[in-house]
Amino acid sequence: MAVVCVASLTPPPPMELPRHGDKVEHLLAYAALAAAAVQVFRPGRALWAAGIGLVLMGVALEFAQGALTQTRMADPADALANTAGVLLGLGTRLTRWRDLLLRRGG
Repeated sequence: MAVVCVASLTPPPPMELPRHGDKVEHLLAYAALAAAAVQVFRPGRALWAAGIGLVLMGVALEFAQGALTQTRMADPADALANTAGVLLGLGTRLTRWRDLLLRRGG
């Protein structure tokens, strides 16, 4: 989470992305965070709270980009990509990958 926060609030790297490529980055970053939450929390309130927290974090970071930085701008489409990523990551709960860390660690 710290990496996503820092990357969201520091100047972007000077690299060219394909059109809407940053949306893919947002989607994948938040999908990874939510998939990690699936590994950490049992299904139920704690997992849903983690998902809602990630969505709120994504929205808050978009507001912060617009209000606190000179090099970034708030983009509702980024917040939407973040939310889609959270849903995608939480969706891993329905796959055989849901217990990946348990199988690896045990």
